[in-house]
Amino acid sequence: MDEHTCPWWFVLSFDNPLRRLVQRPRTILRDLVKEGDSVVDVGCGAGYFSLGLAQLVGAEGEVIALDIQPEMLNLARLRAKRRGLDSRIEFRLCEPENLGLENPVDFVLGFWMVHEVPDQLRLLSEIMSSLKPSGRFLLVEPKVHVPARRFARTVELAKSVGFDLIPGPKVWFSRSIVCSGSGPGSVRAP
Repeated sequence: MDEHTCPWWFVLSFDNPLRRLVQRPRTILRDLVKEGDSVVDVGCGAGYFSLGLAQLVGAEGEVIALDIQPEMLNLARLRAKRRGLDSRIEFRLCEPENLGLENPVDFVLGFWMVHEVPDQLRLLSEIMSSLKPSGRFLLVEPKVHVPARRFARTVELAKSVGFDLIPGPKVWFSRSIVCSGSGPGSVRAP
């Protein structure tokens, strides 16, 4: 595990029933994800947003929940099973330097995790190349860990890999931006 990564046991301090009062996954994501979409939850943690994504994509959609910590995936898998959503979510252990996505997807979520990645440029490039031409990436970072200046640097990196940016949904205690691009194999003008 990288020194920047939130330890799996700490997740329950912020991923608890009180969170539902201020961060409702379906409300945050409903304008970005539709039934039948293929979506990825990068750094899914205990699956808080993976479950909401599974509800939004429906039985015909697909959710890929990625994390570098097996303990996080085990927690997420258990939560999904309890809610009857485990058949809609594929849980994958990924490497810190490789998401391992083979097929283009409609949507990628990076919720409160990009600040933990040492090579953000590489991550953003990989996300850009994994999106379908109409795909979007929602980047959300916590204000307490990511001051405005640091978030602006990440936004500039997203622009540098070819993302077009629009303001993201309002998310309690967070900064957000929606990134869209031309998807796999696209060549963008400098």
